Amino acid sequence: MLGVESFTNRQPGELARMAAKKVVTERSDEDAYDVVAVGAHPDDVEIACGGTLAALSDLGRKVAIVDLTDGEPTPLSPSPEVRLAEAQRAAEVLGVDRIVLDLPNRRLFDDFDARCLLATVFRKLRPKVVIGFGGKTPLASPDHWQAMQITDAAVFYSRLTKWDEHFEGLPVHTVQRQLYFRLAFEPDSLAEYPGHFVQDITATLDRKLEAIACYETQFPPNKRHVLERVRAAAILTGTAAGVGAGEAFVSPRPIATTDLVTSLFP
Repeated sequence: MLGVESFTNRQPGELARMAAKKVVTERSDEDAYDVVAVGAHPDDVEIACGGTLAALSDLGRKVAIVDLTDGEPTPLSPSPEVRLAEAQRAAEVLGVDRIVLDLPNRRLFDDFDARCLLATVFRKLRPKVVIGFGGKTPLASPDHWQAMQITDAAVFYSRLTKWDEHFEGLPVHTVQRQLYFRLAFEPDSLAEYPGHFVQDITATLDRKLEAIACYETQFPPNKRHVLERVRAAAILTGTAAGVGAGEAFVSPRPIATTDLVTSLFP
């Protein structure tokens, strides 16, 4: 486990330069991550696709969460350190690694420094698949929409040649697949994209909820009903696909298969 890595007290212009030195050591393609899921704040990814990440970890896949901000301040959290400790516990429950970047919560914007910072992380972790927000989340944080745009750009920047000075000279990396998730509270699908599918999380739903419950500052006793909403959303999504519980994803491009039967009956 990498544990939680966090950058604090850095000016925005320093972030991309610091990322290459402190996020994680460079990996070969043989030691690359299978999946990296990107959220705006600690707890976003758990709510959106924690069951999927736990299932992948159980299969032996290398999985990491990248939080663009530490999510602070929030009303009931006394300090960023408390939120980071909650994030670490949640990652341990799911069996994944976690990196927390130092972009500003509540003031997250898609800009060049943010793009380069995340692209540097991608060049280091070398994921096959990147998962992130797939649209706006009305009545929730606008950071989510900015996170989507930053992630889209970073996937592109990660593979650009003749620009290595912006990524500490790290070799380019092409992300093979990009998927979008939705928060459990949002509509059940992202209809504007062509490839919509459901991951069966029947076996890992309880771990997803346990990971979310690690955020005691965000979901105190008077907000524990949120966990039941997440459970209900997973059951609804799964039922539509013929399984006990599920998480929905979309691909911005169609996904092909070489074995239709195996794809339909995994």
